Formats: sequence, C-alpha cells, structure tokens
Amino acid sequence: MRATTSLTLGLVMMLAAGPALAAGDHGFFSLRNTDLVVTIAFLVFVGILVRFKVPEMLGGLLDKRAETIRSELAEARQLREEAQALLASYQRRQKDVQDQVDRIIASARDEAERAARQASQDIQASVGRRLAAAQEQLASAEQAAIRSVQDRAVTVAIAAARDVIARQMTAAQANALIDRSISEVEAKLH
Repeated sequence: MRATTSLTLGLVMMLAAGPALAAGDHGFFSLRNTDLVVTIAFLVFVGILVRFKVPEMLGGLLDKRAETIRSELAEARQLREEAQALLASYQRRQKDVQDQVDRIIASARDEAERAARQASQDIQASVGRRLAAAQEQLASAEQAAIRSVQDRAVTVAIAAARDVIARQMTAAQANALIDRSISEVEAKLH
C-alpha cells in the first residue's frame, strides 16, 4: 500500500512539472532533457526501494526502535519506583535512627542526673564521715591534752608534796618510811 502511494505521488510530481515540459527544443520526453532523466532515475530508485521492501524494513526498524524506547521508558519507570521505595526506606531508617538517638540522649541525660545525685550523696556522706573522724580526732586530742595536763599537775603536785614532806620529815622518819615501803613491795611481789 505504501509502495503504490509513493509511485502515485511520483507520477503526479512528474506530470506537475510544468516548467520541465517546456524545457528546450527537444521536448519533455527526450533523453536530452535532464529533468526527465532525473525523474526517471528517481522513479527507478523508488521502485528499487519498494521492490526490496526498504520502506517496510525502515518501518520495522522504526517500530523496533520505538519498542526499545518503550521498554527503556518502562525500565526507567521501574527504576524510578524502586529508587522512590529505597528513598522511603532510607528515610524511615533515618527516622528510626533519629528516634533511637533521641532515646539514647534522653537516657544518657537521666543517667547523668542520677549519677550527679548519687555523687552529691556520696560527697555528703564522705564529708559527714570526715567531719565525724575530725570530731573524734579533736575529742581524742582534747582528752590527750586533759590527760597531759592532769599528768603534769600530778607530777607537779608530787614534786611539791615531796618538797613539803622532805622539809618536814626527819632522817629517822624517812628511813622508817623507806623500810615500810620496801616490805610492802616485797609482800606484793611474793
């Protein structure tokens, strides 16, 4: 059908070539008329193309190319849909990860606050223990100072009593006191 349409179109063009009919002295149907030769060559060329089914082959190639383009477009649509699904998946994952990060941060804050409260309590307890230890040391030092003062007072009192007794006692009384002390010590030791 295409071949007959092309042939008909060629004949119409040949007949419509008014200036070519008036060409030269020899008339239109002379082989010396280049327009006629070109028209005949063109018609032979179109005939050869139709004979060897070139228009059908071109149509088939164009159809094949159109089908390839359609399949590439379908593949591109499929790839786009897959990319959109992958993007949505990554966005969901990112949201999940962000939620998890927020939970971790909140948990870390809570843990830090608990640790700070515990550290404060531990410091207060430590300060209390150290204060109690310091008070005990002060009390111990106070008692030691009191004992030291008492010991010194006793030593001074004994020394003073010795001096007083030594001034008031005679040699015979001192010897009798010494003998009596020795016999008491002997009795306690045996």
